[in-house]
Amino acid sequence: MTHTSQEKEKQKLLMRLRRIRGQLDAVEKRVQEDSTCADILQQATACRGALDGFIAEVIEDHILEHLVDPKAARDDPRAQAAEELVEIVHSFLT
Repeated sequence: MTHTSQEKEKQKLLMRLRRIRGQLDAVEKRVQEDSTCADILQQATACRGALDGFIAEVIEDHILEHLVDPKAARDDPRAQAAEELVEIVHSFLT
């Protein structure tokens, strides 16, 4: 992976974290405002989903960058196994 694409991925992850932080701030605000339990839980669940998506993205990047040769052909058994693992992680976390 080129430095440019690594920087692009890093910025994408940082943007996701900023959105998650905003969602957490919204949960805090709802608690401070004595919102209903349903409202608080709905916002907290959204945070959990966003964090799960972030975790899935980091795991995918790790698998594709450190466990498989990025230059490997698509028909390479290790590359296929890595793609399957990425799909499993995404289906579990997102």
